[in-house]
Amino acid sequence: MAAIGTWAFSYPVVKKMKLHLLQQKPATDCVEESLAEVEDNLETGKYIVGRGGYPNRDGQVQCDAAIMEGRPGRFGAVAALSCIGTPVSVARQIMEKSNHSMLVGEGALAFAKDQGFKVEDNKRMLSSESATAYQDFMEKKKECKGHDTLGLIALDLDGNIAVGVSSSGIPFKSSGRVGDSPLPGCGLYADSRVGAAAATGDGDKIMCFCPSFHVVHLMKQGVCPADACQAVLNDIQERIGTKDMFEIGLIAMNIKGDVGAASSVEFPYAFWHNGREDVQLHTQLPI
Repeated sequence: MAAIGTWAFSYPVVKKMKLHLLQQKPATDCVEESLAEVEDNLETGKYIVGRGGYPNRDGQVQCDAAIMEGRPGRFGAVAALSCIGTPVSVARQIMEKSNHSMLVGEGALAFAKDQGFKVEDNKRMLSSESATAYQDFMEKKKECKGHDTLGLIALDLDGNIAVGVSSSGIPFKSSGRVGDSPLPGCGLYADSRVGAAAATGDGDKIMCFCPSFHVVHLMKQGVCPADACQAVLNDIQERIGTKDMFEIGLIAMNIKGDVGAASSVEFPYAFWHNGREDVQLHTQLPI
């Protein structure tokens, strides 16, 4: 059993995942429930996740989320979804109940309504902080940057592995913009024979390189998670050059529960695996 999450704010989340796993909850439930709790909390919106996240240029909070199991064909995602407090739970219902793997915008919202999710006014999706930031943007063109996508990976007692990601996207993005988070192979990827990986950072750049798939592919060849993440970042940097390197952080876990990370910026992440009493918070230095 093991769990890992992106950024320092995932530390309490990974602690809860640890408890879920010790209670023998399936990996998918651990990931969904833990992500949904963060998404639905106005206080964590400042990390560019869910409720309380920064709106787009039209003042609308639009979220991307996805969940993927290691078993073939087990994937669900939403993109540009508004007015729902727990986008990852909608993504899971798509994986479980839809003939499709991804729904976006109004289609995703209609599906959520059909599944009984509570639809809320956009004002309830904004925190006072994100509302003020949007006002400053509109009046003063004051930018607000952030790339703190929450990515979680869990490995349960039965050897099942699942990965989930959620993001409200870059502040004041264009309406309908979709980042890397809900795209399989880009923001996340899992293979039950190998392991899983997740990405965070500048989604518009990340999606061009399919780094999560690349990491899992390297682990399939026997590379450890840390070295696989580092190799993928090295490959990207070699291709585009050091001066054009963008913000990206990668986490990975193999099917043994070994974890690793690499990043182009200082990148804290939290992790735990069976045999350790406490969740660890580690800061990965940039390449």
